[in-house]
Amino acid sequence: MNDLALSRWRKSTHSAEGACVEVAGSLVVGVGVRDSKDVAGPILVFSARSWRSFLQKIKESDHG
Repeated sequence: MNDLALSRWRKSTHSAEGACVEVAGSLVVGVGVRDSKDVAGPILVFSARSWRSFLQKIKESDHG
């Protein structure tokens, strides 16, 4: 858990006002995702490979 507590979180550029998603991409275990309104709440952690695949699917859907 120390890895998550010390991570640098950034807000998604696609988040609407008041509905923000934050991402920490420098985790040893992968990529963390949390709700910026509840920073003490749950955190989803994805492997780096899964996260890249997720982002690729989003990019493909934006262009399709």
